Amino acid sequence: MSDSQKNSSVYNLQEPHSKSVKRLEKEKEKLAKLEKFKQKQEKKKIISDEKLKERSKKNIEKKEEIKQPATYMLNIIPGHKKDVSCSLPDNYSPQYVEAAWYSWWEKSGFFKPEYNRRREGKVSNKKFVMVIPPPNVTGYLHLGHALTNAIQDAIVRWNRMKGHMTLWNPGCDHAGIATQVIVEKKLWREEKKTRHDLGREKFLEKIWDWKNEKGDRIYDQLKKLGSSFDWERACFTMDPKLSRAVTEAFIQLHDDNLIYRSNRLVNWSCTLRSAISDIEVDKIELTCKTLLSVPGYEDKIEFGVLVLFSYEIDNSADRITVATTRIETMLGDTAIAVHPNDSRYSHLIGKFAKHPFCNRMLPVIADTYVDMEFGTGAVKITPAHDPNDYEIGKKHNLSFITIFDDDGNIIGDYGIFSGMKRFHARKAIIKELTDKNLFVEVKDNPMIVPICSRSKDIVEPLVKPQWYIKCNNMAKNAAEAVKSGKLKIIPEQFKKKWYYWMEGIRDWCISRQLWWGHRIPAFFVSIDNCCIEVSDDERWISAHSEEEAKIKAAIKFGVNKDQIKLKQDPDVLDTWFSSGLFPFSIFGWPDQTEDLKTFYPGNLLETGHDILFFWVARMVFLGQKLLGQLPFKEIYLHAMVRDSHGRKMSKSLGNVIDPIDVIHGITLENLHKQLMKSNLEPKELKQAIESQKRDFPQGIPECGTDALRFALCAYTSQGRDINLDIMRVQGYRFFCNKLWNAVKFALTYFGNNFKYDEIEDIKFIGNESNIDLWMLSRVSNATKICDDAFTRYDFNAATTACYNLWLYDLCDVYLECLKPVFQTENEPQKKTAQRVLFKTLDVSLRLLSPFMPFITEELYQRLPYNNLVYPSICICPYPTSTECCWRNEDLERDIDFAQKIIKSIRSSRGTYNVPNKLKTEIYVACHDLKCTEKIFKYSDVISILAYSIIHLEKPPVGCVILTISDKLQIHLLLKGLIDPIKELDKLKKKEAQLVKTVQKLKQTILSTDYNIKVPTNVQVIDKEKLASSEGEIQRLIEAMQALQSM
Repeated sequence: MSDSQKNSSVYNLQEPHSKSVKRLEKEKEKLAKLEKFKQKQEKKKIISDEKLKERSKKNIEKKEEIKQPATYMLNIIPGHKKDVSCSLPDNYSPQYVEAAWYSWWEKSGFFKPEYNRRREGKVSNKKFVMVIPPPNVTGYLHLGHALTNAIQDAIVRWNRMKGHMTLWNPGCDHAGIATQVIVEKKLWREEKKTRHDLGREKFLEKIWDWKNEKGDRIYDQLKKLGSSFDWERACFTMDPKLSRAVTEAFIQLHDDNLIYRSNRLVNWSCTLRSAISDIEVDKIELTCKTLLSVPGYEDKIEFGVLVLFSYEIDNSADRITVATTRIETMLGDTAIAVHPNDSRYSHLIGKFAKHPFCNRMLPVIADTYVDMEFGTGAVKITPAHDPNDYEIGKKHNLSFITIFDDDGNIIGDYGIFSGMKRFHARKAIIKELTDKNLFVEVKDNPMIVPICSRSKDIVEPLVKPQWYIKCNNMAKNAAEAVKSGKLKIIPEQFKKKWYYWMEGIRDWCISRQLWWGHRIPAFFVSIDNCCIEVSDDERWISAHSEEEAKIKAAIKFGVNKDQIKLKQDPDVLDTWFSSGLFPFSIFGWPDQTEDLKTFYPGNLLETGHDILFFWVARMVFLGQKLLGQLPFKEIYLHAMVRDSHGRKMSKSLGNVIDPIDVIHGITLENLHKQLMKSNLEPKELKQAIESQKRDFPQGIPECGTDALRFALCAYTSQGRDINLDIMRVQGYRFFCNKLWNAVKFALTYFGNNFKYDEIEDIKFIGNESNIDLWMLSRVSNATKICDDAFTRYDFNAATTACYNLWLYDLCDVYLECLKPVFQTENEPQKKTAQRVLFKTLDVSLRLLSPFMPFITEELYQRLPYNNLVYPSICICPYPTSTECCWRNEDLERDIDFAQKIIKSIRSSRGTYNVPNKLKTEIYVACHDLKCTEKIFKYSDVISILAYSIIHLEKPPVGCVILTISDKLQIHLLLKGLIDPIKELDKLKKKEAQLVKTVQKLKQTILSTDYNIKVPTNVQVIDKEKLASSEGEIQRLIEAMQALQSM
């Protein structure tokens, strides 16, 4: 037969062929194999009951063994490189993998900026500087920290691998209120003493003792997460260097008249006896009458109600009824406000109401602030105890009468109420109003109750003298920095929030009535034998020392220094003030140090969007004002972590997850024990325990640090909150297992003689197979995606690219295709496959390293490099498109076409339960020459991955037809491999189950208020599940039709 005749027969795939002798022998051999397989199956069926029981017992034992994490003996010397001379252990164990590497990285100096200052004999001109959002020294690691550090460390490691001089500066915040509260509780628990019993100095000694004992705890946990900080630069906001910066900043701003003292309304915690910031106020939403526990009260206090009572109008029989959620504040009422357009009260405007408990007349005023629809439409005004009333009081020049002392007790001449606790006064006032026939009613009222996050006390608005920073000009400059592009906010949606805060800026209250913190360097001046008429606010002098304050005061007031008497303000500065200086105070400001010149300003500030105003804006304010420079060029804001149901994490819900528990695993019983150690109410405790049982019925499995980090970064989709599902984290733990097994497989095929020489690197030598070139192309594609994603802070794109490369490209395709290659005697082909496989692993590990530093280091150290140029993967160059210039999109499209065929065959095999060890015969029916050429070009790939043998001749009876396209069908021969009746029965049962699922889903989706009540993400999942189930039913129908024809 001529070549042209041969080619003709190759492409005329549907022409009938007579069966050759060889073909008949093959069929005979196949039938013999099938008969042998059937005999084996029969043999299995007649195993005795005793043997079945024994096997069952062994299987149970085996399963129990698998559940236990793999452990390996390891001799570790802290700071020394891990011994990797032994063979790779059989199973991946997070504990084994994460042992030893961190202390070696740290001791080797890889995390120092100096390490990358000189690289390969060249001075690095590029730098990357970022500071940690300093966690509280009191703190434990929580998932917010874990997310922050997973993202930040990935960014830092990527920059380090890019060859930039990289500094990530660690530090800890003194956390004024939080720390003081903890030590006060400890002091009372152990000694039954208060801080006032000890006095300021002794109490501060107690705090320092506690800090020195517990201060490294959070650092140890950060190391556990693999965070690559330069630990020699670790600093604490109360360190002398940082404290000096705080003092200097206050003095400069005070001398420039940007810091001033004023009597204003603040958030007051009666338990702490201090003003607190807005971020330290938790807001609890109530829908109706609710009893809440309040510190200092034995009985719970009623909230979520509206109390209505009447004021009598002076010289009239009229009354005006008002409504309030805080009846105790009526003692401080100085007016009653109504809307000017409210006809019900227009005749009362300008008249006066009589206060029932004191000799005070309350004017009835008109103000458009009043909501005519709320309550009675008449509002009692207490300017000294309500933010809105405060503004109305200023507007109408009303009296500001404070009725509470610092502890929340009634002060002033109010008869029986004087000296009462504020919430005890509630009942007493209602009783007296009732006796005076002024009480009207109490009714349920939805409301928000402000709670001090530290003391759990109800926040009380009080007018107090405090220190403030003028923010108007600083806010304008901060807004302009973003508008001009000098400061970039990512995601851009937070620009609106930034402008909102800057445009509505209020002066910043920076004083706190605490003992722990930076004491305000301001002194109140008294002058002997001198009558200088100045206000108290003008008598304050700020200075580094008392001596300096005396000199400044003498000059200011024109008196002799000896006449000056000083008293330093006992208050301390808001923690956010010292945190706002953090980007430059850590480098020695106000001194012009070498570090300050080198590392300020930084490149990036990464944090949660919840502190955009409280911390980020303050850093921008102070950096621009004190140094004339923005502290960083970019702000990247990550989302908040919620539980898998989208709920905010809280102890009362039982959904708070400790990252360390995810890393090491924890039983359900121990999760319960953690809850029992908390201060939850019995009812809340019961609910929390039930919630844990639902969410973690088997406890939390050991996932390891790498899986947790990868999961948190993979969840990051800019601007969206993260609904963390522990099962997804466990999924990435299994992904680590895939990496482990892939490298273990590769090492067996590299053998002892193979060494990769980077000088040669990957050069095409002409005998690469299509699948070799495809694998390199996929590596090239992933490299570009990852490198580009890091520049955009798109961590979801980078993690997805890494995951797909390892799982779907390397493990599912390339490694499977290499198995027959390494079983042949074709040495040149094997050598090429080894080189491509090695380069694939090398690049893929480097791509993944910023997210999974531990497992990538472990596996990198075991690859057979001829000469290990870089001692650690964390300082290897990050792959680039220049290095990995192997992209071949035409080849990728061809393999995609082959994979479409493979997927269809494998799906059909799965539907009919054909085991992988049985190869199926497939017959190609194609009406397109190019399509046919592709099938033959990639026939090896299709055969290997589809567990099939490709035939050209006309398909026999007993095939299932798979339609790939309008020009291509695959006939899958199943006759003789399966029992059609049994398989038909299975498929009918499966169809019945799916029909029920579809009916239930349709019923749910069509139910009343579904679109309103059901969260959008759940609706999407429901619709996807419905479409998938309906598609599966259609496939089952087609499969059953095929079986019926056999």
